[in-house]
Amino acid sequence: MKTRSAARRWFDDHIVASFDTFGRQLGMFVEVFKVLIVDIVKRRFPYREFIRQCAFMASTSVFPTLLVAIPIGVIVSIQVSNIAGQIGATSFSGAATGLGVIRQGAPLVTSLLLAGAVGSAIAADLGSRTIREEIDAMRVMGVDPIQREISPRLLATMLVAFLLCGFVCFVGFITGYVFNVYFQGGTPGSYTGTFASFAGTSDLIFAMVKAVIFGAIVAVVACDRGLNTKGGPAGVANSVNAAVVNSVLLLFTVNVILTQVFALVIPAKVV
Repeated sequence: MKTRSAARRWFDDHIVASFDTFGRQLGMFVEVFKVLIVDIVKRRFPYREFIRQCAFMASTSVFPTLLVAIPIGVIVSIQVSNIAGQIGATSFSGAATGLGVIRQGAPLVTSLLLAGAVGSAIAADLGSRTIREEIDAMRVMGVDPIQREISPRLLATMLVAFLLCGFVCFVGFITGYVFNVYFQGGTPGSYTGTFASFAGTSDLIFAMVKAVIFGAIVAVVACDRGLNTKGGPAGVANSVNAAVVNSVLLLFTVNVILTQVFALVIPAKVV
């Protein structure tokens, strides 16, 4: 009897709570997009807060993104060049950057750094406001927290994710090119030629779209965990940790789904 009760309690605390959290976040996702569109159309969107959030997110994540994008381009170049050399296909090193960095590396690097740097900051900020009852005070005064606090953060995260993804693609290409040509004895023509053959405009567009979707996921998860903080200062730390972990799990799950959909809709072709 005690074993069944413990199993039931574990099921309620983990499985049921996980579905409740996912449903709450999905509801917030729909609500905040509705509020965002209505506010932009009616010209009451808080652009000043949006610009402030964009500046904060960019300053927080650009330098770490650069530090991660460079070694990723080098690692991809090293690994693929070694394999290509064993099978006599060293001229296809540029294709590795197109397939690895643009299709998968750039969106994931962008989203993971946003989850770690930006998502944690959002969760900590909203969590501290929640335990100080500032969010409740806003509701009492008739101010919608979603309209004032969440919608500008959502749009700012999506915009910064879009820009960072393009930045990572550029840095990854340049890093792979420099390392392949100047350190591995490759030729510039073969690198750029195979890169253009395997990575087309559709791949870049898809990477940007994925980055925007990932940015929205990071923002919604972080805002949800921050607004549902409980337990004082320790609860803020728990919310930050939960925001990062939940974001990473959702990002990898959604990435697998989007990659499969893209592979079915636009199969890979060599030009």
